[in-house]
Amino acid sequence: MTSVLIVDDAPAVRDSLRRLVSSLPEVDGVSLASSGDEALARCLTERPDLVLLDVRMPGMNGLECARRLLHSDPSVRIVMLTAGDDPQAVATAVANGAAGYITKDATRLEMGLAIHHVGGNGRRPAEQTPQFKLSERETQVLDGMSRGLSNGEIGRELYLSEDTIKTHARRLFRKLRAADRAQAVAVGLRAGLIN
Repeated sequence: MTSVLIVDDAPAVRDSLRRLVSSLPEVDGVSLASSGDEALARCLTERPDLVLLDVRMPGMNGLECARRLLHSDPSVRIVMLTAGDDPQAVATAVANGAAGYITKDATRLEMGLAIHHVGGNGRRPAEQTPQFKLSERETQVLDGMSRGLSNGEIGRELYLSEDTIKTHARRLFRKLRAADRAQAVAVGLRAGLIN
């Protein structure tokens, strides 16, 4: 069973997520926080298995909150909540130790899978960073993605066609087991493939 702390400054979002998460069979407790400071205090006393943490909050934003949470308790699992409009912030959070991310409008099935995958085993054991073998071109494409360049811009920089960049990107996603650019960049940063 998994205990979950939901951190979001919007009351309607917190309430909606609380109803959704509470309905999942493997969740045995849900608590709420409206700010980064409140999240830090609750984590110290409640020690939840999983924290659903909004990327954008006034005051202490989600990135800073995630950094502080992981510093005070490296075993806590954090999933970033996003409206889908800030892939770089999500990538940074994942690179710095967050276990993943999910959109705020996720379905019950998507939320259930995320909680099962990330928090289903309770507190995490120490993890080894997986080793990835990327070609020089794939590393260059990943570096371009980390700088926010489009496929066309990466192609112009490397003197390759946009289609060739797309082919490298597909291989890159497969090797890193990433669903999209933000996840690929996050995995690459965490694994030290780019900086």
